[in-house]
Amino acid sequence: MEGGWPHQERWLLCLLLSLLLQDSPALTQSSNTFAINCSGFDERGLNQTAFQSVFDRKAFRPVVNISIPTRVNISFTLSAILEVDARIQLLTSFIWLELFWDNPFISWNPEECGGIKELTVAADNLWLPDIFIVEFMDIDRTPSGLVANVNSKGHIKYKKPMKVNSICSLDIFYFPFDQQNCTLTFSSLLYTVNDMLLGMEKEVWEIADTSRHLIQTQGEWQLLSINKATPKLTVRSSLYDQITFYVAIQRRPRLYVINLLVPSGFLIAIDALSFFLPIESDNRAPFKMTLLLGYTVFLLMMNDLLPVSGTPLIGVYFALCLSLMVVSLLEAIFLTYLLNLVTTQPPPMPHWLHSLLRCYLRATDFSKRSQKENGSPDPSLIHLPGLKEPGVKAGPGKAWLNGDPHSTWAQLEQQQKVDIWVKFSLVLDTLLFCIYLIFVTSSLITVIILWSN
Repeated sequence: MEGGWPHQERWLLCLLLSLLLQDSPALTQSSNTFAINCSGFDERGLNQTAFQSVFDRKAFRPVVNISIPTRVNISFTLSAILEVDARIQLLTSFIWLELFWDNPFISWNPEECGGIKELTVAADNLWLPDIFIVEFMDIDRTPSGLVANVNSKGHIKYKKPMKVNSICSLDIFYFPFDQQNCTLTFSSLLYTVNDMLLGMEKEVWEIADTSRHLIQTQGEWQLLSINKATPKLTVRSSLYDQITFYVAIQRRPRLYVINLLVPSGFLIAIDALSFFLPIESDNRAPFKMTLLLGYTVFLLMMNDLLPVSGTPLIGVYFALCLSLMVVSLLEAIFLTYLLNLVTTQPPPMPHWLHSLLRCYLRATDFSKRSQKENGSPDPSLIHLPGLKEPGVKAGPGKAWLNGDPHSTWAQLEQQQKVDIWVKFSLVLDTLLFCIYLIFVTSSLITVIILWSN
């Protein structure tokens, strides 16, 4: 009897352990794999107690060996480009972030569980990787009550919507034909490369195509492409894994071309056509002044469409247009003053200016001989108010017979001064008109090249 007690005690101990194992949660281990006992799901529905042991582990990274890092695959869909703020360098977009990883403690046999191969589980009951966007400049407002898809092999798919306000270095020099390249860098805040590795669930071209087809907004910006890089972030002695996506977007310029460039081009063209008004006319200066006032009002009204930071190329264009219109107005005022002055007492032309004028006339073949051969009128024959017979060509002998020779020579000398100042006025007017044509043509070619590219 005394020798049988040890054997009986061992038998009672084995019986007690077997009873405890039967009452424990339905999670068994075999060859480092864990299987959930979900038999009877087809009869009584899903049983939460079968997953309770998994839910209790949500505070810890789900690994059998703590030295093995968890691989988290990332994918996202850019569904909307809401706003690009050039003043504070901020991109506002809406994305659907998808995370994929494996939980080795979740596994069941679909044949024993009523053919169930995939379940939807509340995300609060699972361990979630702390993936964040480095460029994020706002509070994460991820809605609560999200769910995750779990299959029979422990593969988890977690999807959440995000309104992302990310910092982006914007270059608005080519506004409104600009393209911006913003970055979205996904990384972990806590886990180093020893604990978590990041990967791609889809190819980057698949992400770009899906985003391009599913994008909801057809506003100011359009998606061009998405590329990626896999840099590492070193913080002191810790190394973190990262995936950086380069999102290239392009502005749709049609709105700005119609509302900014076209009206400005019309006003500049009208101001250029005003050079066909006679230079001795008193209507040219008031007409140009009216155009300048209208252009200033146009710029004030369209100021809200222009970027408030930086110096875009279109701002330089508007400044040049305004400067040309001011110079054109000043030139009209100067010519009006000059032509009124030469009718009374024409001043002598400076020698250097006279030499430049003669060189220009000789280079352009602007001489009386060429004008007579071409049949064109003499540009000096302009009727100026208060000037008697500006085209008198009397010889000395005839002038002596007709009257006072000193008075005749004075009239001829005055007529020569008038002729040279009138030619100077025509040359100055033609030169500014050519500058206008060059500016308008170059501006048009620049807009066409930028738009086509």
